[in-house]
Amino acid sequence: MSATEPAAAPIVPRLPSACYLVIGRDGPDVAALRAQHLDGHLAHVETHWTRYITAGPMREPGGEALVGSVYLVLAESLADAVTLMQADPYVASGLYASLEYKEFTNAVGLYLGGRIWASRDALRHMAAGGPAAGLTKGVAG
Repeated sequence: MSATEPAAAPIVPRLPSACYLVIGRDGPDVAALRAQHLDGHLAHVETHWTRYITAGPMREPGGEALVGSVYLVLAESLADAVTLMQADPYVASGLYASLEYKEFTNAVGLYLGGRIWASRDALRHMAAGGPAAGLTKGVAG
């Protein structure tokens, strides 16, 4: 392995609760709303930081203007994720023209620390419509 090649992804535990991808798309002319509610928004996400895998603003490729936000939210249910998001001043103020919620599986990546599948056969079964057998359930290995 060369110095530029990463090590193989270790197997890590699957997250213990559901995760929701939340995409907030800005409404028109929301710069004033964003500025007005920035402190409240930051206080909200800082208070609940352990509920986010990651979160941050979106821009068009190569652009500087913000066009929305993406959140990966840990929640017990969709209703729990919606409740958390509705308490965010950006959401409560109507800054986002739309909020989209999708259940999301954190399967591989740097922030996760590796991958959740023990074998590719487990993924083949899941891709064919089967249950998530073969994914780690809280212990690596």
